[in-house]
Amino acid sequence: MSLEDPEADLEPADSADVVSATDPDSIAELLGDHVIGREEHLNAPGFVIRPDAVEDVLSTLKEEAGYDHLSVVTAQEYENRYESIYHLKKFADPTDEVSVVVPADKENPVSQSAEPVFRTADWHEREAYDLVGIDYEGHPDLRRILLPDTWQGHPLSLDYDQDQPQVVSLREHANPLQEDHADDESDTMFINIGPHHPATHGVLHLKTTLDGEQVADVESDIGYLHRNEEQMAQSGTYRHQIMPYPDRWDYISAGLLNEWAYARAAEDLADIEVPEYAQVIRTMGAEMCRIAAHMLAVATFALDINGDFTATFMYAINDRERVQNLLEDLTGQRMMFNYFRLGGVVWDLPEPRAEFFSDTRDFLDQLPGSIEEYHDLLTANEILQARTIDTGILPPEVAKNYGATGPVLRGSGVDYDLRRDDPYGYYDELDWEVATEDGCDNYARLLVRLREVEESAKIIEQCIDLLEDWPEEERNIQANVPRTLKPDDDAEIYRAVEGAKGELGVYIRSDGTDKPARFKIRSPCFSNLQTLPEMANGEYVPDMIAALGSLDIVLGEVDR
Repeated sequence: MSLEDPEADLEPADSADVVSATDPDSIAELLGDHVIGREEHLNAPGFVIRPDAVEDVLSTLKEEAGYDHLSVVTAQEYENRYESIYHLKKFADPTDEVSVVVPADKENPVSQSAEPVFRTADWHEREAYDLVGIDYEGHPDLRRILLPDTWQGHPLSLDYDQDQPQVVSLREHANPLQEDHADDESDTMFINIGPHHPATHGVLHLKTTLDGEQVADVESDIGYLHRNEEQMAQSGTYRHQIMPYPDRWDYISAGLLNEWAYARAAEDLADIEVPEYAQVIRTMGAEMCRIAAHMLAVATFALDINGDFTATFMYAINDRERVQNLLEDLTGQRMMFNYFRLGGVVWDLPEPRAEFFSDTRDFLDQLPGSIEEYHDLLTANEILQARTIDTGILPPEVAKNYGATGPVLRGSGVDYDLRRDDPYGYYDELDWEVATEDGCDNYARLLVRLREVEESAKIIEQCIDLLEDWPEEERNIQANVPRTLKPDDDAEIYRAVEGAKGELGVYIRSDGTDKPARFKIRSPCFSNLQTLPEMANGEYVPDMIAALGSLDIVLGEVDR
């Protein structure tokens, strides 16, 4: 009890401040009889619960313990059971993590849905049902999400026959509107947008219902670009064969950021410590990728809103090309970099180093002028302002409930960035700020990306200063990693980085071999796209196109 205020300690404490993963027993006490077992994942304590207690447990952890961020749902099959893992964090402190493990019967894999507690569980559980085969009881719309409805089997189940023929029935080609009709009482109309419409940013199909000129409902039909990247990663070795795949998730420009997501998970799983010099190089390269990604986002957003190809689009693509040139000098590639290695990077900075530093500084010196031009061309443009201010509204609590991250979340005023809040690389040694905007609209998300470009430039400049002065004898680019990497049997980990689009995470379960037993990708675009109906319903079609553009999705990362 405080001597200064005898009454102070008599007030009930906020349970969210008391219950923490640093004290797993406090969580177990909070959940009580719902806990039937305990596990220890490398990133968080795991609590095994009954499949009929999912809603109660997650609601308790969210409302009473402050675990308000459902990052991802990982589904997998064992020899004797199925299992769903709900990876929970706190937006206020993403290092405070909990894994809720839900086993399901091998013969009848049924588990209670988490959708009533976390809206983001809708798509994540549909994907788990689609690829693994777990049935989520109480889910509002449990059907396939990536594969066609007529697909036979679940590709990530242990007994899946990859050689079985897949036949699409003729009804798949039937006119979906053949039974629709017009009448005097209804003013609704169904319209397909995509999957090849230029404003869908790839092979995305928007099934849109209009009430007059307003959007009554929109459903995102995804999966056209699905390649089962998780299964390919499970077929590859940790040391050599997995790293080329992450470049193909967000294939546009975030290659090094993608590679870092896998590297962080695998390095923590195998207890690999990356040399400080390599961490600086990683940080510099990752921020170059972030600038390239945001430049493309700005360019395509201008195209969606203003139809502005000759000015803004080409200006932004020109700046993107300049940073792509630097990335090509660094990695030898312009898209599929394959530059990271477990334990560091594949090679040092290009020679002559002075020329690389000079080219990088030249780019950074001209960037403020370019940002000013984008503000003149875009943010100060009356047409763009009319199209984006107060449209595509995404309130902060709604964004958090859907698991939105990155500029989409920070555009709703939520100050959440893993580079600062769950530090990795060299970020915690550098001077930079997290960009947020309170507008919660399409305009705010544009402003966040432009501000993030400026912050990335600050980070790159500080990295260049460090690398220039780094003693030659201490330029260690890789840790000493065994040629054949075999993490401990039955170890589990979830790790994430701040990708260009948001939280990009990887879950790995090892089985003592040189290949993962389970490899799960947490795509920020997947969760962010799920928010589209919240922003579009009640708006006009052009506003929906603006909202979709403000999400900055890449379908390679949505579908994986």
